[in-house]
Amino acid sequence: MRTRHVERHFTAGALVKDVVIGMSDGLTVPFALAAGLSGATTSSSLVVTGGLAEVAAGAIAMGLGGYLAAKSDSDHYFNERKREAQEIIERPDEERLEVEEVFRSYGLDAEQIAPILKAFQEKPQQWVNFMMRFELGIDEPDPGRAMSSAVTIASAYAIGGLIPLAPYMILGNVRSGLIVSIIITLIALAIFGYIKGRFTGNTPMTSAVQTLLIGSLAGAAAFFIARLVS
Repeated sequence: MRTRHVERHFTAGALVKDVVIGMSDGLTVPFALAAGLSGATTSSSLVVTGGLAEVAAGAIAMGLGGYLAAKSDSDHYFNERKREAQEIIERPDEERLEVEEVFRSYGLDAEQIAPILKAFQEKPQQWVNFMMRFELGIDEPDPGRAMSSAVTIASAYAIGGLIPLAPYMILGNVRSGLIVSIIITLIALAIFGYIKGRFTGNTPMTSAVQTLLIGSLAGAAAFFIARLVS
């Protein structure tokens, strides 16, 4: 008896992409801001207030950016689909030639392509689907993608942003808060980078080191610039 082959593919690419976008900035930007404020003030309440204000503004801005990007992709798809449907009606001969070119690239000859063209003529919607996918390379977007992208990116940003601010809230001391914030944020950056590498197909350790270095440089630059100015 043959064992049925089951392929396992990762299908949550859009969700992971949104989490990566939100969490990457959420961990880095508020961390750099808090470090910068720590270099310019001894008031933990000021650091917390400024940090929370940035997290709120950043989450809204990032979420809105994700929404507009996804909405733009959706609008582009349906505009191209409308144009393609119109071309099939107005210029069917040219569209048939485009179908032939696609199948010839896969090694099919005219005799093999002919019944496919006939089937497409009988099913214009399927013809449009084919042209969208194989001529233009555009997949139909999820209708709820724009809103889910906005919520996911904004939430990931907010969660990431609260990690470097938590020590200042709990300890109430800028110096101690900065030290603990650096430790837990760098750990979070390394873990996040490692997980990101696993999901995106990059080497996990390389991704972890890169993410850690970017966050470290951003925080250090903000701290020393604030110290220099103050």
